[in-house]
Amino acid sequence: MSDPRPAALSRRRSQLSWALWDFGATGLNAIVVTFVFSVYLTSSVGRDLPGDTSSASWLGRALALAGLVVALLAPVTGVWVDAPWRRRRVLAFLTAAAVVMTAAMSLIRDDYRYLLPGLILLACTAACNDLATVPYNAMLRQVSTDSSPGRISGFGLAMGFLGSVMLLLIVYFGFISGDGDVHGLLGLPGADGQNVRAAVLLAAAWFAVFAVPVFLAVPAAEPAERRQSVGLLGAYRTLWAEIVGEWRRDRNIVYYLLASAVFRDGLTGVATFGAVLGVKVYGISAANVLLFGVAASVIAAVGAALGGLFDDRLGSKPVIVGSLTAMVAVAVTLMALSGTAAFWVCGLLLCLFIGPVQASARTLMLRMSAEGKEGVAFGLFTTTGRAVSFLAPWLFSAFIDLFGADRAGMGGVVVVLVAGLVGMLMVRTPGRSLATAI
Repeated sequence: MSDPRPAALSRRRSQLSWALWDFGATGLNAIVVTFVFSVYLTSSVGRDLPGDTSSASWLGRALALAGLVVALLAPVTGVWVDAPWRRRRVLAFLTAAAVVMTAAMSLIRDDYRYLLPGLILLACTAACNDLATVPYNAMLRQVSTDSSPGRISGFGLAMGFLGSVMLLLIVYFGFISGDGDVHGLLGLPGADGQNVRAAVLLAAAWFAVFAVPVFLAVPAAEPAERRQSVGLLGAYRTLWAEIVGEWRRDRNIVYYLLASAVFRDGLTGVATFGAVLGVKVYGISAANVLLFGVAASVIAAVGAALGGLFDDRLGSKPVIVGSLTAMVAVAVTLMALSGTAAFWVCGLLLCLFIGPVQASARTLMLRMSAEGKEGVAFGLFTTTGRAVSFLAPWLFSAFIDLFGADRAGMGGVVVVLVAGLVGMLMVRTPGRSLATAI
């Protein structure tokens, strides 16, 4: 009788390596898109921007364009990684692109003439990270057993939050803290954004280091027959065929894809624009916003863990619906308040409910997908998500332009969350048992 311990050890090594990619990717996203580089662009680089358009509004436009690009390319990515042997290759390409563009952000100086290239780099990095989740999520079946995908998925999400906390702490104490001419324990000058530009170099190296294990430890499946590569139009035809097939099998999957696409974009809007609003509207300093980011990641991790427990007992849909309802109530309350204390309290409450929605959304997608179709399922998950990913950035910008105040941008994000909540209420979902759902 063969000893199962080597196989179990190898699987655990694969699971840890898979989760470490999220550890690096989420940390990079926290620095680039959410808490450091985006704030640097809007509050420093674009501070003296000529014209009547706010730099925060331009950030919304850039991220909206990134979402549209992902919506165009996600079908190709999804179709390619439906073949397991392509997953590591596509993931490696997208990871390398994100690392290179993040490193290039170190060239963005504190001058409004650098705002456009800075926004382009930020948007392209965000797009690569989003596209990379297609092969990454598709690998979940490869690193888990029939009884453990939920646990491994939650482990990956928790590692992502942990990565963002650790990198934010390193960046805050090493590069950002302090109000003088030099910042952080490294004594980096704040002039011309040198401390922030050094921080994005660290973020690029961070992602590169923690992404390597997934390419070494996660086994690459080698099918007997490899599928022929398809172009953009062929990918869309394949995608349409898969949507039709899922519609005939269970129409609620299509309903869920659409509803989750909307509310996930609302979550992204909260995470992306929260720090910007904290600095420009609620009086949080550019340094202290990193401390908020650390606290937010810890709270979101706690929320994800608690949400997972409720998910097992109540099902994914109640967790998603309840959390979205709470987020809408908290966001509306925040819009009516002012000051740093209100931002800290309401902002952390929002993060508490972001974790459960994110964890349950991925779990529910796996529960509703058919066995052997995880690549297609998560391809559709990302495709539909990014197809509407312009909504939150666009409405954020539109509400600012319409009402003439940065504070109003949160109202646009609330509209997206409400739309996703209404759509989710119409979805009929399977029970708690994964075994009976796939």
